Parts: sequence; C-alpha cells; structure tokens
Amino acid sequence: MGLSPVSTSYTYVLHYRIRPISLLTGYHQAYLERTEEVNGILRAVGEINPDALNIARALDVERSMGRVRGHDNIATNDQMNNTAGSYALVGAKVSRESSVVTKLRDAGAIILGKATMGEWAQCRSRKASSSHGWSAYGGQVHGAYYPQQDPSGSSSGSAVAVSIGLAIGSIGTETSGSIVNPAERSNVVGIKPTLGLTSRDMVIPISLRQDTVGPIGRTVKDAAYMLTAIAGKDTFDNWTSTQPYDVTPDYVKSCNHLGLKGARVGIPRNGIDFHLDDSTKPVMAAFEKAIQTIREAGARVIEEANFSSYDAPAFARNSSVVLDTDFVAGLSDYLSQLATNPNNVRSLSDLARFTRSHQHEHYPDRDTYVWDRQLSRNITSSSPESWAAFQANLVMGGEQGVVGALDRHKLDALIMPTFASFHLPAIAGLPIISIPLGFYPAQTPLRMNLKKTTVAVAPNIPFGIAFVGRKWSEEKLISLAYAFEQRTMVRRQMKPYIQPTFELSDQLEPTDETPYMLKVQYRSPVVDPPRVARAIFQKAISRVFSVRTWVWSVIEFAQSVM
Repeated sequence: MGLSPVSTSYTYVLHYRIRPISLLTGYHQAYLERTEEVNGILRAVGEINPDALNIARALDVERSMGRVRGHDNIATNDQMNNTAGSYALVGAKVSRESSVVTKLRDAGAIILGKATMGEWAQCRSRKASSSHGWSAYGGQVHGAYYPQQDPSGSSSGSAVAVSIGLAIGSIGTETSGSIVNPAERSNVVGIKPTLGLTSRDMVIPISLRQDTVGPIGRTVKDAAYMLTAIAGKDTFDNWTSTQPYDVTPDYVKSCNHLGLKGARVGIPRNGIDFHLDDSTKPVMAAFEKAIQTIREAGARVIEEANFSSYDAPAFARNSSVVLDTDFVAGLSDYLSQLATNPNNVRSLSDLARFTRSHQHEHYPDRDTYVWDRQLSRNITSSSPESWAAFQANLVMGGEQGVVGALDRHKLDALIMPTFASFHLPAIAGLPIISIPLGFYPAQTPLRMNLKKTTVAVAPNIPFGIAFVGRKWSEEKLISLAYAFEQRTMVRRQMKPYIQPTFELSDQLEPTDETPYMLKVQYRSPVVDPPRVARAIFQKAISRVFSVRTWVWSVIEFAQSVM
C-alpha cells in the first residue's frame, strides 16, 4: 500500500558503516535530483519530505561528533500529508507517528518522501473501474520496464522508486499481494512478514486480521536490513505480542550463499495451476529452470507438494467478508485518532460521500463499488458471520494449505511463481519473500489492464519467484532466497527503459591533495541534456565546497545506484 505513516509506503535511504561529515547531505541531494528527472513520467514519488535535507545535515553533524545512530539512516517528518491517495485526508494530521516510522527514525534513517500508492490500497473500485497504482491525489504510477507499464499494487510507487534508484529502500503494506506483486513487476525484492512481526500502529488499515508492513529493496540483503530495523513487539499493536522472541533476529545474518544446501522445498502444483493462462507461459518456463538451479545448489525439491484443498472461490468469499467488516471498523478507529481532520471524515459513509462529491476523485469513472458493498453488509467485524469466515480461511490457508503441505513433506519452504503465491499466506498470516526470476521475452504480445489504461504484460516486464513458509520462518526464507539470488543475479539482466542520469559515486578515494571526490556519471539522457548537465555541475560544486573532510568506506548497501 502506499502513502504515509499510514497505508503508505516510505521511500528512504539506508547507509552502513559510513563516516563522513556531509555524506548524507550529498546523498539526499542526489536522490532528489534523480527523482526530479523521472517522476514526471513514472509518478513513483507522491510527496517529498521538506525537512529531509535538514535531517541529513543534523545526522552529518552527529557523525562528525562521533555519534552514530546504528546501521541505517531514515527519518520521518509530520509536515507531509498522510492521504492513502485520497483528497479526503489532505491536510489531516496524525496524533502520533507510526511505530514503524519511529523504529526507522531511531535507527538513524532519513525518509525522503512518500511513494504514490493505489488509492485506499485498491480498496475502493471494482476491477474494471480501477487500475493498479492509481490515486486521485498521486495520479497513475507506471513501472520502469515498459512505457505505461502497470506497476501492480498497491505499494506501486514503493517498488518503482527502489527499482530505479530513487531510494535504496522503501516500506509498503500488504493485505493480499500488495508488497510482493509490485516487487516482482519492478525487478526488486519484497518481504511480506508474518502477521504480527511488524507493527501496524497508525497505519491506515484494510484488515486488522491480514495487514502486514514489510520492506522492499533491490536485493535480499537490502530487504533483510530493513526488516531487522522495523520488526519487533509494540504495545500499540497487540498482535506483535505473539512473537516467539523478545529480541528481534538479525535477518542479515541469514544471508548465506549456501542457504539452499540440504534444504527441502516443495512445489504445490495445484496452487499454481489454478492461476495459469497464456500470459503465464514465459513465467512458468523460467520457473522450471529455477527448479533445476535450486537442485544444483544442493536442495531437495519435492514435486507435487500439493495443498490438500485449494478452493479459491471459497476463500475469496470468506476474504470479502473479513476485509469488508474489518475495513469499516478499522477506518473509523484510525480516523478517530487524527489530531486534525479538515474534511471531517469520520467513517466510511463520510468518506464515500466526500469521494462522490469531490471533483478530483474521478467519480463515477472510478466508482466506489467496494465501499458500497461494505456499507450494505448488516454485520460487523465482531459478528459471528465475520468470525466464521476468518476461521474458515485460517484452516484453508494453514492446515489445508501452506502449513499442511510443509508438515506432510517435512519442508523448509514452498516455491511458487510470485503471481500465484500470495493468496493463502494472506489469509493465514504467513510470510513470503519474492525475488526476481525473469522477464517477458521480446516477442510477448501486449496485454492491457481491464480499464485499458496501463500495460499489464509486454516485453521486458519482470516477474518473480516466491519462497513461502511457516509463521516466524523469515530467517529460513531469507537464507533460501539469498542463495538463489546470488546464483542467478536476475536483477542485473535487464535495465529499465527509463532511468535517472544523475549519479553520486559510492566510492571515495581520498588523498592528501584531494581529500574528497565527487564522481558524477551521465548516461543516455531521458530528459533535456543541458538542464541535467547544469544540475550536475551545480550540485557537484555545492557539495564539494561544503565539505571539510570526506572519508567513507565502500558501503555494502550501496555498491551502485542501480
């Protein structure tokens, strides 16, 4: 999902083992330059943090005094809007920041801005009236691998921003596919954690019983760093009290080149076959090759590790009841915690009335079908009907689904194409990690989305492979995914069709004569070359002459901007 300390994604920068005076200030400016170059086309970033530069300068001063706030650098700022992509919440202010944002800030991170998301996490309109990554407030996000590419959703801008180096990492939310699907379509890594591993405090909800907050990064290790920063118990979210540990694991330590050796992974073919069509043929061809790669890495692959039941219509009906009743209650609870609410939106009924009357909300072209259905139900999230639907889904996703398959075959994880992986983990609260698998071949015919506004399938558009596990198995999943990633390095095999040209080198070679070095590279232009050249020159000069001492080590987290 995408926009705010709410149902938004955060776009931010993480740095490790850095020791400069003005390093963070320089990186901040470089990321803003990169965003300015391409955001008019991709619309990945919805809002820039107006205080990010001051935060970067303050952190640089701290570092010059020997004070370091841990491994990553992020911050948050409450001047930015928290809108979920809707004009209804423009100008509204929260009473406190999200606990996840606090964790990121305490870790020393700088939040550069808010990524554009699918409005209300795609929870407003019927499919034919909607499109992934569209919001009234942020516009339409496009993926970077094909013109007008559908970015998938709803954490659309989060994934696109990371894919082209507008930030090193981002945070999104997932109810059912909203992290892993955008991640696969942007050729990056997305982790949907176990329900309860990360706090949902002050996150605009869809479902208390399905929502999770997770990281999106360029690599498995990037995502592992972020997960370590945001995971942990939180008194504002009781679901986090179910964690089996008091000290959050260091997920980076799970990044093991030999992670697949001796592992047992299974393929639930019946959970994959249900979702196949002509457009998935290239994905399945790449998936079959990946199985061989996994075997060659020393894993035992169990074919036909099927779910004992895979009744997609049944769990879809149950999910509709659970999500509808949870959203009505959860939205009212969130709105009640706002410090300021200029549009006086207090409930879903208020939100629906506002949306239908506001000229920029694109009603009725973008309808309110989902809300109409939710408001028509005569039950609540605590009604027996809602509880029964939730319990039925837990069984279908767990005992009859993922957990049953894992237990019967004594597996460490299941592997599936990302497009088929997220349904059962969503309803059972189980973790997924999606990593790049391949790209649609050159001869692929174009396929538009249902609204005919974005390109859903086309040459060079990425797709992913997912590792799915039991609750609290993130360490094992990261180990498996990292080993596969390091053997394949799929991300490097295709470049986006559009990229920023402004680059700040990740290496410094100080000498007595040249105590600092700023290296800027200019590649094939995607915008006006003279303007970019002027920007490069101006920023290079300003950064160089504002620095007293530049000393930094090679950063494991930023070996290249792309």
